Amino acid sequence: MKKLIECVPNFSEGVDMTVIEKITQEIESVEGVKLLDVDPGQATNRTVVTFVGTPDEVVEAAFLAVKKASELIDMRKHKGAHPRMGATDVCPLVPVANITMEEVVTYAHKLARRIGEELDISVYCYENAALKPDRKNLANCRSGEYEGMADKVATPEWKPDFGPDKLNEKAGVTAVGARDFLVAYNINLNTTSTRRANAIAFDVREKGRVKREGNPLTGKIVKDEKGDPVYIPGTLREVKAIGWFIEEYGIAQISMNLTNISVTPVHIAFDEVCDKAAKRGIRVTGSELVGLVPLKAMTDAGKYFLAKQQRSLGVSDDELIKIAVKSMGLDELKPFNPKEKIIEYLIAEGAGEKLVDMSVTGFANETASESPAPGGGSVSAYVGALGVSLGIMVANLSSHKRGWDERWEEFSKWAEKGQDIKDELLYLVDEDTISFNKIMEAFGLPKKTEADKKARHQAIQEATKYAIQIPFRVMQKAYESMAVMEAMVEKGNPASITDAAVGALCARTAVIGAFMNVKINAEGLEDKAFFEKIYQEGLELETAARKKEEEIVKMVEKVISKK
Repeated sequence: MKKLIECVPNFSEGVDMTVIEKITQEIESVEGVKLLDVDPGQATNRTVVTFVGTPDEVVEAAFLAVKKASELIDMRKHKGAHPRMGATDVCPLVPVANITMEEVVTYAHKLARRIGEELDISVYCYENAALKPDRKNLANCRSGEYEGMADKVATPEWKPDFGPDKLNEKAGVTAVGARDFLVAYNINLNTTSTRRANAIAFDVREKGRVKREGNPLTGKIVKDEKGDPVYIPGTLREVKAIGWFIEEYGIAQISMNLTNISVTPVHIAFDEVCDKAAKRGIRVTGSELVGLVPLKAMTDAGKYFLAKQQRSLGVSDDELIKIAVKSMGLDELKPFNPKEKIIEYLIAEGAGEKLVDMSVTGFANETASESPAPGGGSVSAYVGALGVSLGIMVANLSSHKRGWDERWEEFSKWAEKGQDIKDELLYLVDEDTISFNKIMEAFGLPKKTEADKKARHQAIQEATKYAIQIPFRVMQKAYESMAVMEAMVEKGNPASITDAAVGALCARTAVIGAFMNVKINAEGLEDKAFFEKIYQEGLELETAARKKEEEIVKMVEKVISKK
Protein backbone atom coordinates (compact mmCIF):
# COMPACT_ATOMS: atom_id res chain seq x y z
CA MET A 1 0.00 0.00 0.00
CA LYS A 2 1.21 3.53 -0.74
CA LYS A 3 3.19 5.43 1.87
CA LEU A 4 1.85 8.93 2.42
CA ILE A 5 3.31 11.94 4.19
CA GLU A 6 1.99 15.45 4.69
CA CYS A 7 4.02 18.64 4.43
CA VAL A 8 2.93 21.91 6.08
CA PRO A 9 5.39 24.66 5.08
CA ASN A 10 4.88 28.19 6.46
CA PHE A 11 5.94 30.96 4.07
CA SER A 12 6.68 34.52 5.19
CA GLU A 13 4.17 36.13 2.85
CA GLY A 14 0.48 36.57 3.56
CA VAL A 15 -0.44 39.73 1.64
CA ASP A 16 0.72 39.28 -1.97
CA MET A 17 -1.14 36.19 -3.16
CA THR A 18 0.60 36.21 -6.54
CA VAL A 19 3.76 35.19 -4.68
CA ILE A 20 1.95 32.36 -2.89
CA GLU A 21 0.34 31.20 -6.16
CA LYS A 22 3.75 30.93 -7.79
CA ILE A 23 4.99 28.86 -4.84
CA THR A 24 1.98 26.55 -4.85
CA GLN A 25 2.30 26.10 -8.62
CA GLU A 26 5.70 24.54 -7.94
CA ILE A 27 4.08 22.12 -5.51
CA GLU A 28 1.32 21.19 -7.94
CA SER A 29 3.84 20.59 -10.72
CA VAL A 30 5.02 17.39 -9.00
CA GLU A 31 3.08 14.26 -9.93
CA GLY A 32 2.10 12.20 -6.89
CA VAL A 33 1.44 15.26 -4.72
CA LYS A 34 -1.90 16.93 -3.96
CA LEU A 35 -2.29 20.47 -2.64
CA LEU A 36 -4.90 20.39 0.12
CA ASP A 37 -5.03 23.84 1.66
CA VAL A 38 -3.63 27.39 1.41
CA ASP A 39 -4.27 29.57 4.47
CA PRO A 40 -2.91 33.15 4.24
CA GLY A 41 -2.87 35.64 7.13
CA GLN A 42 -2.47 39.34 6.47
CA ALA A 43 -1.69 40.41 10.05
CA THR A 44 0.94 37.70 10.42
CA ASN A 45 2.13 38.20 6.82
CA ARG A 46 2.41 34.44 6.67
CA THR A 47 0.78 31.62 4.68
CA VAL A 48 0.39 28.04 5.82
CA VAL A 49 0.27 25.54 2.93
CA THR A 50 -0.71 21.89 3.27
CA PHE A 51 0.00 19.18 0.72
CA VAL A 52 0.30 15.42 0.80
CA GLY A 53 1.66 12.60 -1.32
CA THR A 54 4.21 9.83 -1.62
CA PRO A 55 7.47 10.53 0.28
CA ASP A 56 10.00 11.19 -2.51
CA GLU A 57 7.50 13.32 -4.39
CA VAL A 58 6.63 15.35 -1.28
CA VAL A 59 10.33 16.03 -0.65
CA GLU A 60 10.75 17.17 -4.27
CA ALA A 61 7.66 19.43 -4.07
CA ALA A 62 8.83 20.89 -0.75
CA PHE A 63 12.28 21.61 -2.16
CA LEU A 64 10.84 23.36 -5.22
CA ALA A 65 8.53 25.42 -2.98
CA VAL A 66 11.40 26.46 -0.70
CA LYS A 67 13.49 27.37 -3.74
CA LYS A 68 10.73 29.49 -5.25
CA ALA A 69 10.08 31.20 -1.90
CA SER A 70 13.78 32.07 -1.62
CA GLU A 71 13.57 33.72 -5.05
CA LEU A 72 10.38 35.70 -4.41
CA ILE A 73 10.45 36.63 -0.70
CA ASP A 74 13.01 39.08 0.66
CA MET A 75 13.33 38.74 4.43
CA ARG A 76 15.16 42.07 4.65
CA LYS A 77 11.80 43.73 3.93
CA HIS A 78 9.50 41.39 5.87
CA LYS A 79 7.28 42.55 8.72
CA GLY A 80 4.59 40.52 10.46
CA ALA A 81 3.00 39.68 13.80
CA HIS A 82 4.16 36.04 13.83
CA PRO A 83 7.69 35.05 14.88
CA ARG A 84 9.75 34.19 11.79
CA MET A 85 13.31 33.63 10.62
CA GLY A 86 13.09 32.74 6.93
CA ALA A 87 11.25 33.02 3.62
CA THR A 88 10.23 29.42 4.28
CA ASP A 89 10.06 29.69 8.04
CA VAL A 90 9.25 26.09 8.91
CA CYS A 91 8.73 22.96 6.82
CA PRO A 92 7.51 19.97 8.86
CA LEU A 93 6.89 16.50 7.40
CA VAL A 94 4.13 14.41 8.96
CA PRO A 95 3.42 10.65 8.65
CA VAL A 96 -0.07 9.96 7.29
CA ALA A 97 -0.29 6.33 6.13
CA ASN A 98 1.86 3.19 6.00
CA ILE A 99 5.05 4.96 7.14
CA THR A 100 6.90 5.22 10.45
CA MET A 101 8.17 8.35 12.13
CA GLU A 102 11.72 7.02 11.74
CA GLU A 103 11.25 6.90 7.97
CA VAL A 104 9.80 10.42 7.94
CA VAL A 105 12.83 11.69 9.88
CA THR A 106 15.07 10.26 7.13
CA TYR A 107 13.09 12.18 4.51
CA ALA A 108 13.25 15.37 6.62
CA HIS A 109 17.05 15.11 6.77
CA LYS A 110 17.16 14.48 3.01
CA LEU A 111 15.11 17.64 2.41
CA ALA A 112 17.17 19.70 4.89
CA ARG A 113 20.42 18.63 3.22
CA ARG A 114 19.16 19.63 -0.24
CA ILE A 115 18.01 23.04 1.00
CA GLY A 116 21.35 23.65 2.68
CA GLU A 117 23.59 22.43 -0.10
CA GLU A 118 21.67 23.40 -3.24
CA LEU A 119 20.04 26.65 -2.09
CA ASP A 120 22.75 27.88 0.28
CA ILE A 121 20.20 28.36 3.09
CA SER A 122 21.01 27.62 6.74
CA VAL A 123 18.76 24.85 8.13
CA TYR A 124 17.93 23.73 11.65
CA CYS A 125 16.21 20.35 12.18
CA TYR A 126 13.54 20.29 14.91
CA GLU A 127 10.98 18.08 16.66
CA ASN A 128 11.59 14.37 15.86
CA ALA A 129 14.15 15.31 13.20
CA ALA A 130 16.31 17.25 15.68
CA LEU A 131 20.00 16.33 15.55
CA LYS A 132 20.67 18.06 18.88
CA PRO A 133 18.43 17.93 21.99
CA ASP A 134 18.13 21.71 22.38
CA ARG A 135 16.87 22.01 18.80
CA LYS A 136 13.86 19.75 19.30
CA ASN A 137 11.82 22.77 20.41
CA LEU A 138 11.12 25.03 17.42
CA ALA A 139 11.01 28.12 19.66
CA ASN A 140 14.67 27.57 20.56
CA CYS A 141 15.66 27.38 16.89
CA ARG A 142 13.69 30.53 16.04
CA SER A 143 14.68 32.62 19.07
CA GLY A 144 16.19 35.91 17.96
CA GLU A 145 14.09 35.75 14.79
CA TYR A 146 15.40 36.90 11.44
CA GLU A 147 17.06 40.00 12.86
CA GLY A 148 19.26 37.92 15.17
CA MET A 149 20.10 35.08 12.79
CA ALA A 150 23.29 36.58 11.30
CA ASP A 151 25.00 36.41 14.68
CA LYS A 152 23.28 33.18 15.76
CA VAL A 153 24.30 30.94 12.83
CA ALA A 154 27.91 32.07 13.21
CA THR A 155 28.20 30.79 16.80
CA PRO A 156 29.54 27.25 17.43
CA GLU A 157 26.56 26.23 19.58
CA TRP A 158 24.06 27.28 16.88
CA LYS A 159 25.97 26.22 13.79
CA PRO A 160 23.26 25.10 11.32
CA ASP A 161 22.59 21.38 10.89
CA PHE A 162 22.83 21.84 7.14
CA GLY A 163 23.90 24.72 4.93
CA PRO A 164 26.21 27.66 5.57
CA ASP A 165 27.07 29.25 8.91
CA LYS A 166 26.69 32.61 7.23
CA LEU A 167 23.20 34.09 6.90
CA ASN A 168 21.53 34.08 3.50
CA GLU A 169 20.21 37.62 3.99
CA LYS A 170 17.41 37.36 1.47
CA ALA A 171 16.09 33.87 2.33
CA GLY A 172 16.96 33.80 6.04
CA VAL A 173 16.94 30.48 7.91
CA THR A 174 14.59 27.51 7.52
CA ALA A 175 13.59 24.90 10.10
CA VAL A 176 12.83 21.42 8.73
CA GLY A 177 11.09 19.00 11.08
CA ALA A 178 9.25 15.72 11.45
CA ARG A 179 6.26 15.74 13.75
CA ASP A 180 3.18 13.72 14.47
CA PHE A 181 -0.15 14.39 12.80
CA LEU A 182 -2.13 17.04 14.66
CA VAL A 183 -5.91 16.75 14.78
CA ALA A 184 -8.07 19.73 15.71
CA TYR A 185 -11.11 18.27 17.42
CA ASN A 186 -14.08 19.93 19.16
CA ILE A 187 -16.52 18.14 21.48
CA ASN A 188 -20.04 19.53 21.86
CA LEU A 189 -21.71 19.92 25.27
CA ASN A 190 -25.34 20.42 26.35
CA THR A 191 -24.39 23.62 28.17
CA THR A 192 -23.72 27.25 27.35
CA SER A 193 -21.27 27.68 30.24
CA THR A 194 -17.69 28.41 29.17
CA ARG A 195 -16.56 28.02 32.78
CA ARG A 196 -17.95 24.49 33.00
CA ALA A 197 -16.49 23.62 29.59
CA ASN A 198 -13.12 24.89 30.77
CA ALA A 199 -13.36 22.78 33.91
CA ILE A 200 -13.77 19.65 31.77
CA ALA A 201 -10.94 20.79 29.49
CA PHE A 202 -8.64 21.14 32.51
CA ASP A 203 -9.68 17.65 33.67
CA VAL A 204 -8.44 16.04 30.47
CA ARG A 205 -5.67 18.17 28.94
CA GLU A 206 -2.11 17.05 29.60
CA LYS A 207 -1.15 20.33 31.27
CA GLY A 208 -4.08 20.00 33.64
CA ARG A 209 -5.02 22.80 36.05
CA VAL A 210 -3.25 25.03 38.55
CA LYS A 211 -2.85 23.44 41.98
CA ARG A 212 -4.36 25.45 44.86
CA GLU A 213 -4.27 25.22 48.61
CA GLY A 214 -7.56 24.22 50.19
CA ASN A 215 -10.41 25.25 47.89
CA PRO A 216 -9.56 24.07 44.33
CA LEU A 217 -11.32 27.13 42.87
CA THR A 218 -10.38 30.01 45.17
CA GLY A 219 -7.43 28.72 47.19
CA LYS A 220 -3.95 30.20 47.00
CA ILE A 221 -1.96 29.02 43.96
CA VAL A 222 0.82 26.58 44.86
CA LYS A 223 4.21 27.53 43.42
CA ASP A 224 7.49 25.68 43.02
CA GLU A 225 10.92 26.80 44.19
CA LYS A 226 11.29 28.97 41.08
CA GLY A 227 8.01 30.74 41.78
CA ASP A 228 6.16 29.10 38.90
CA PRO A 229 2.64 27.69 39.40
CA VAL A 230 2.40 23.95 40.08
CA TYR A 231 -0.04 22.06 37.85
CA ILE A 232 -2.14 18.96 38.46
CA PRO A 233 -1.84 16.96 35.20
CA GLY A 234 -4.94 15.98 33.24
CA THR A 235 -5.78 12.48 32.10
CA LEU A 236 -4.88 12.68 28.41
CA ARG A 237 -1.31 12.86 27.17
CA GLU A 238 -0.36 14.92 24.09
CA VAL A 239 -3.60 16.88 24.35
CA LYS A 240 -4.18 20.63 24.57
CA ALA A 241 -7.70 21.82 25.41
CA ILE A 242 -9.80 24.82 26.39
CA GLY A 243 -13.52 25.45 26.78
CA TRP A 244 -15.36 28.06 24.73
CA PHE A 245 -18.84 29.14 23.66
CA ILE A 246 -19.78 29.01 19.97
CA GLU A 247 -22.46 31.57 19.13
CA GLU A 248 -23.08 30.01 15.72
CA TYR A 249 -24.32 26.81 17.37
CA GLY A 250 -25.42 28.23 20.73
CA ILE A 251 -23.39 25.67 22.71
CA ALA A 252 -20.16 25.34 24.64
CA GLN A 253 -17.42 23.10 23.30
CA ILE A 254 -14.18 21.53 24.43
CA SER A 255 -11.70 22.67 21.78
CA MET A 256 -8.82 20.21 21.57
CA ASN A 257 -5.55 19.81 19.72
CA LEU A 258 -4.53 16.15 19.67
CA THR A 259 -0.83 16.59 18.99
CA ASN A 260 -0.06 12.85 18.70
CA ILE A 261 -3.00 10.66 17.77
CA SER A 262 -0.91 7.52 18.19
CA VAL A 263 -0.75 8.39 21.93
CA THR A 264 -4.27 9.78 22.36
CA PRO A 265 -6.53 8.86 19.44
CA VAL A 266 -9.72 10.75 18.67
CA HIS A 267 -12.00 8.06 20.12
CA ILE A 268 -10.14 7.95 23.44
CA ALA A 269 -10.35 11.74 23.75
CA PHE A 270 -14.09 11.56 23.05
CA ASP A 271 -14.80 8.88 25.64
CA GLU A 272 -12.67 10.59 28.31
CA VAL A 273 -14.52 13.88 27.84
CA CYS A 274 -17.82 11.99 28.01
CA ASP A 275 -16.75 10.50 31.34
CA LYS A 276 -15.52 13.78 32.85
CA ALA A 277 -18.53 15.71 31.58
CA ALA A 278 -20.97 13.18 33.07
CA LYS A 279 -19.29 13.56 36.48
CA ARG A 280 -20.06 17.27 36.28
CA GLY A 281 -23.69 16.69 35.26
CA ILE A 282 -23.06 17.60 31.62
CA ARG A 283 -23.72 15.49 28.55
CA VAL A 284 -21.68 15.27 25.36
CA THR A 285 -24.01 15.65 22.38
CA GLY A 286 -21.55 15.18 19.52
CA SER A 287 -18.26 16.41 18.14
CA GLU A 288 -16.58 17.83 15.04
CA LEU A 289 -13.27 17.35 13.27
CA VAL A 290 -11.72 20.59 12.09
CA GLY A 291 -9.67 20.03 8.97
CA LEU A 292 -8.50 16.66 7.74
CA VAL A 293 -7.89 13.31 9.39
CA PRO A 294 -6.03 10.15 8.31
CA LEU A 295 -8.16 7.15 7.38
CA LYS A 296 -6.61 5.05 10.14
CA ALA A 297 -7.86 7.46 12.81
CA MET A 298 -11.43 6.82 11.63
CA THR A 299 -11.14 3.06 11.17
CA ASP A 300 -9.45 2.69 14.58
CA ALA A 301 -12.35 4.60 16.12
CA GLY A 302 -14.87 2.37 14.36
CA LYS A 303 -13.11 -0.76 15.66
CA TYR A 304 -12.97 0.68 19.18
CA PHE A 305 -16.72 1.26 19.33
CA LEU A 306 -17.55 -2.09 17.69
CA ALA A 307 -15.38 -3.87 20.28
CA LYS A 308 -17.33 -2.15 23.07
CA GLN A 309 -20.47 -3.68 21.52
CA GLN A 310 -18.72 -7.09 21.25
CA ARG A 311 -19.23 -7.08 17.50
CA SER A 312 -16.82 -8.25 14.80
CA LEU A 313 -14.20 -5.69 13.79
CA GLY A 314 -13.65 -7.38 10.42
CA VAL A 315 -15.93 -5.15 8.37
CA SER A 316 -15.24 -2.72 5.51
CA ASP A 317 -13.69 0.70 5.98
CA ASP A 318 -17.00 2.27 4.94
CA GLU A 319 -18.77 0.46 7.77
CA LEU A 320 -16.06 1.36 10.29
CA ILE A 321 -16.27 5.03 9.31
CA LYS A 322 -20.05 5.00 9.65
CA ILE A 323 -19.78 3.49 13.16
CA ALA A 324 -17.17 6.12 14.12
CA VAL A 325 -19.28 9.01 12.83
CA LYS A 326 -22.42 7.87 14.66
CA SER A 327 -20.60 6.89 17.86
CA MET A 328 -18.90 10.29 18.22
CA GLY A 329 -21.72 12.37 16.71
CA LEU A 330 -19.42 13.80 14.05
CA ASP A 331 -22.45 14.74 11.97
CA GLU A 332 -24.36 16.57 14.72
CA LEU A 333 -23.54 20.13 13.63
CA LYS A 334 -23.00 19.55 9.91
CA PRO A 335 -22.83 16.55 7.53
CA PHE A 336 -19.63 14.50 7.68
CA ASN A 337 -18.44 13.66 4.18
CA PRO A 338 -15.56 11.13 4.29
CA LYS A 339 -14.41 12.17 0.79
CA GLU A 340 -13.84 15.71 2.05
CA LYS A 341 -12.49 14.94 5.54
CA ILE A 342 -10.27 11.87 5.12
CA ILE A 343 -6.88 12.56 3.56
CA GLU A 344 -6.55 9.33 1.57
CA TYR A 345 -10.00 9.80 0.02
CA LEU A 346 -9.30 13.42 -0.83
CA ILE A 347 -6.11 12.39 -2.63
CA ALA A 348 -7.97 9.71 -4.59
CA GLU A 349 -10.52 12.25 -5.88
CA GLY A 350 -9.77 13.14 -9.48
CA ALA A 351 -7.22 10.37 -9.89
CA GLY A 352 -9.36 8.58 -12.47
CA GLU A 353 -11.72 5.65 -12.03
CA LYS A 354 -10.22 2.54 -10.53
CA LEU A 355 -11.21 -0.91 -11.73
CA VAL A 356 -12.25 -1.85 -8.19
CA ASP A 357 -14.59 1.14 -8.02
CA MET A 358 -16.53 -0.02 -11.09
CA SER A 359 -19.78 -1.91 -10.86
CA VAL A 360 -19.57 -5.66 -11.46
CA THR A 361 -21.08 -5.06 -14.90
CA GLY A 362 -18.65 -2.24 -15.61
CA PHE A 363 -15.65 -4.33 -14.60
CA ALA A 364 -16.84 -7.27 -16.74
CA ASN A 365 -17.42 -5.01 -19.73
CA GLU A 366 -14.03 -3.33 -19.33
CA THR A 367 -12.36 -6.74 -19.17
CA ALA A 368 -14.28 -7.91 -22.25
CA SER A 369 -13.21 -4.89 -24.32
CA GLU A 370 -10.52 -5.06 -27.00
CA SER A 371 -7.92 -3.52 -24.67
CA PRO A 372 -5.34 -6.06 -23.33
CA ALA A 373 -5.71 -4.67 -19.80
CA PRO A 374 -7.29 -5.47 -17.43
CA GLY A 375 -6.38 -9.06 -18.09
CA GLY A 376 -5.78 -12.32 -16.30
CA GLY A 377 -3.64 -10.77 -13.58
CA SER A 378 -6.26 -8.24 -12.51
CA VAL A 379 -9.03 -10.83 -12.73
CA SER A 380 -6.98 -13.28 -10.63
CA ALA A 381 -6.60 -10.64 -7.91
CA TYR A 382 -10.32 -9.80 -8.13
CA VAL A 383 -11.34 -13.45 -7.87
CA GLY A 384 -9.05 -13.79 -4.85
CA ALA A 385 -10.68 -10.76 -3.23
CA LEU A 386 -14.15 -12.24 -3.79
CA GLY A 387 -13.01 -15.56 -2.35
CA VAL A 388 -11.67 -14.14 0.91
CA SER A 389 -14.78 -11.92 1.13
CA LEU A 390 -16.81 -15.12 1.45
CA GLY A 391 -14.53 -16.26 4.27
CA ILE A 392 -15.00 -12.89 6.00
CA MET A 393 -18.75 -13.17 5.60
CA VAL A 394 -18.78 -16.56 7.36
CA ALA A 395 -16.60 -15.17 10.16
CA ASN A 396 -18.92 -12.20 10.68
CA LEU A 397 -22.03 -14.38 10.61
CA SER A 398 -20.42 -16.71 13.15
CA SER A 399 -19.43 -13.84 15.44
CA HIS A 400 -23.05 -13.05 16.25
CA LYS A 401 -24.60 -16.49 15.91
CA ARG A 402 -27.09 -17.06 18.73
CA GLY A 403 -25.44 -18.95 21.57
CA TRP A 404 -21.91 -18.13 20.40
CA ASP A 405 -21.70 -14.70 22.03
CA GLU A 406 -18.57 -15.56 24.00
CA ARG A 407 -16.77 -16.44 20.75
CA TRP A 408 -17.24 -13.06 19.02
CA GLU A 409 -13.60 -12.07 19.45
CA GLU A 410 -12.32 -15.36 17.97
CA PHE A 411 -14.31 -14.83 14.77
CA SER A 412 -13.58 -11.10 14.73
CA LYS A 413 -9.85 -11.84 14.49
CA TRP A 414 -10.41 -14.10 11.49
CA ALA A 415 -12.61 -11.46 9.85
CA GLU A 416 -9.96 -8.77 10.44
CA LYS A 417 -7.27 -11.00 8.95
CA GLY A 418 -9.48 -11.56 5.93
CA GLN A 419 -10.19 -7.83 5.54
CA ASP A 420 -6.46 -7.04 5.44
CA ILE A 421 -5.94 -9.65 2.71
CA LYS A 422 -9.00 -8.48 0.79
CA ASP A 423 -7.84 -4.85 0.84
CA GLU A 424 -4.42 -5.77 -0.54
CA LEU A 425 -5.88 -7.99 -3.26
CA LEU A 426 -8.20 -5.16 -4.31
CA TYR A 427 -5.19 -2.84 -4.46
CA LEU A 428 -3.42 -5.42 -6.65
CA VAL A 429 -6.34 -5.52 -9.11
CA ASP A 430 -5.45 -2.05 -10.35
CA GLU A 431 -1.73 -2.42 -9.68
CA ASP A 432 -1.54 -5.33 -12.15
CA THR A 433 -2.91 -3.08 -14.89
CA ILE A 434 -0.52 -0.30 -13.83
CA SER A 435 2.41 -2.73 -14.07
CA PHE A 436 1.35 -3.65 -17.63
CA ASN A 437 1.16 0.04 -18.53
CA LYS A 438 4.66 0.58 -17.10
CA ILE A 439 6.03 -1.96 -19.58
CA MET A 440 4.20 -0.27 -22.45
CA GLU A 441 5.57 3.11 -21.39
CA ALA A 442 9.11 1.71 -21.19
CA PHE A 443 8.87 0.31 -24.72
CA GLY A 444 7.70 3.74 -25.87
CA LEU A 445 10.81 5.54 -24.61
CA PRO A 446 13.11 7.14 -27.21
CA LYS A 447 16.01 5.11 -28.64
CA LYS A 448 17.84 7.58 -30.83
CA THR A 449 21.17 7.73 -28.98
CA GLU A 450 23.17 5.08 -27.16
CA ALA A 451 22.25 6.77 -23.85
CA ASP A 452 18.56 6.61 -24.87
CA LYS A 453 18.85 2.93 -25.70
CA LYS A 454 20.56 2.14 -22.40
CA ALA A 455 17.93 4.03 -20.38
CA ARG A 456 15.10 2.40 -22.36
CA HIS A 457 16.57 -1.06 -21.86
CA GLN A 458 16.94 -0.47 -18.10
CA ALA A 459 13.38 0.83 -17.84
CA ILE A 460 12.02 -2.25 -19.65
CA GLN A 461 13.90 -4.60 -17.32
CA GLU A 462 12.69 -2.77 -14.18
CA ALA A 463 9.09 -2.66 -15.44
CA THR A 464 9.25 -6.38 -16.28
CA LYS A 465 10.43 -7.21 -12.77
CA TYR A 466 7.55 -5.21 -11.32
CA ALA A 467 5.09 -6.97 -13.65
CA ILE A 468 6.33 -10.28 -12.19
CA GLN A 469 6.25 -9.14 -8.57
CA ILE A 470 2.61 -8.00 -8.67
CA PRO A 471 1.00 -11.35 -9.69
CA PHE A 472 3.43 -13.14 -7.37
CA ARG A 473 2.09 -11.01 -4.53
CA VAL A 474 -1.43 -12.01 -5.62
CA MET A 475 -0.36 -15.64 -5.28
CA GLN A 476 0.98 -15.05 -1.76
CA LYS A 477 -2.10 -13.20 -0.50
CA ALA A 478 -4.61 -15.53 -2.15
CA TYR A 479 -2.92 -18.57 -0.61
CA GLU A 480 -2.76 -16.81 2.76
CA SER A 481 -6.52 -16.23 2.54
CA MET A 482 -7.17 -19.98 2.43
CA ALA A 483 -6.41 -20.17 6.16
CA VAL A 484 -9.50 -18.03 6.75
CA MET A 485 -11.73 -20.30 4.70
CA GLU A 486 -10.29 -23.45 6.31
CA ALA A 487 -10.91 -22.06 9.81
CA MET A 488 -14.49 -21.15 8.92
CA VAL A 489 -15.18 -24.64 7.55
CA GLU A 490 -13.78 -26.19 10.73
CA LYS A 491 -15.14 -23.73 13.33
CA GLY A 492 -17.63 -21.38 11.68
CA ASN A 493 -21.39 -21.30 11.32
CA PRO A 494 -22.30 -24.75 9.91
CA ALA A 495 -25.02 -23.19 7.75
CA SER A 496 -22.38 -21.24 5.79
CA ILE A 497 -19.58 -23.73 5.23
CA THR A 498 -20.34 -24.04 1.51
CA ASP A 499 -19.70 -20.30 1.18
CA ALA A 500 -16.27 -20.83 2.72
CA ALA A 501 -15.65 -23.68 0.28
CA VAL A 502 -16.50 -21.46 -2.69
CA GLY A 503 -14.04 -18.95 -1.23
CA ALA A 504 -11.35 -21.63 -1.25
CA LEU A 505 -12.11 -22.45 -4.88
CA CYS A 506 -11.71 -18.77 -5.76
CA ALA A 507 -8.42 -18.57 -3.85
CA ARG A 508 -7.00 -21.57 -5.73
CA THR A 509 -8.05 -20.00 -9.04
CA ALA A 510 -6.34 -16.75 -8.04
CA VAL A 511 -3.10 -18.56 -7.20
CA ILE A 512 -3.00 -20.59 -10.42
CA GLY A 513 -4.09 -17.67 -12.63
CA ALA A 514 -1.56 -15.28 -11.09
CA PHE A 515 1.23 -17.85 -11.54
CA MET A 516 0.48 -18.00 -15.24
CA ASN A 517 1.01 -14.23 -15.35
CA VAL A 518 4.27 -14.51 -13.42
CA LYS A 519 5.59 -16.91 -16.04
CA ILE A 520 4.42 -15.08 -19.15
CA ASN A 521 5.58 -11.68 -17.87
CA ALA A 522 9.12 -13.05 -17.52
CA GLU A 523 9.66 -13.03 -21.30
CA GLY A 524 12.70 -10.90 -22.06
CA LEU A 525 13.85 -10.65 -18.42
CA GLU A 526 17.63 -10.90 -18.21
CA ASP A 527 17.92 -11.35 -14.45
CA LYS A 528 17.51 -15.13 -14.44
CA ALA A 529 18.39 -15.49 -10.75
CA PHE A 530 15.56 -13.10 -9.82
CA PHE A 531 13.02 -15.05 -11.86
CA GLU A 532 14.26 -18.49 -10.76
CA LYS A 533 13.72 -17.62 -7.11
CA ILE A 534 10.17 -16.38 -7.72
CA TYR A 535 9.42 -19.31 -10.02
CA GLN A 536 10.43 -21.91 -7.42
CA GLU A 537 8.41 -20.19 -4.69
CA GLY A 538 5.51 -19.89 -7.12
CA LEU A 539 5.58 -23.63 -7.83
CA GLU A 540 5.42 -24.33 -4.10
CA LEU A 541 2.51 -21.92 -3.64
CA GLU A 542 0.58 -23.43 -6.55
CA THR A 543 1.06 -26.98 -5.26
CA ALA A 544 0.08 -25.96 -1.73
CA ALA A 545 -3.02 -24.07 -2.96
CA ARG A 546 -4.25 -27.06 -5.00
CA LYS A 547 -3.75 -29.34 -2.00
CA LYS A 548 -5.42 -26.96 0.46
CA GLU A 549 -8.44 -26.40 -1.78
CA GLU A 550 -8.88 -30.17 -2.15
CA GLU A 551 -8.74 -30.64 1.64
CA ILE A 552 -11.30 -27.88 2.28
CA VAL A 553 -13.72 -29.16 -0.34
CA LYS A 554 -13.47 -32.72 1.06
CA MET A 555 -14.28 -31.42 4.57
CA VAL A 556 -17.36 -29.63 3.24
CA GLU A 557 -18.52 -32.57 1.10
CA LYS A 558 -18.24 -34.81 4.14
CA VAL A 559 -20.52 -32.51 6.14
CA ILE A 560 -23.16 -31.86 3.49
CA SER A 561 -23.34 -35.53 2.43
CA LYS A 562 -24.68 -36.37 5.88
CA LYS A 563 -27.61 -33.96 5.54
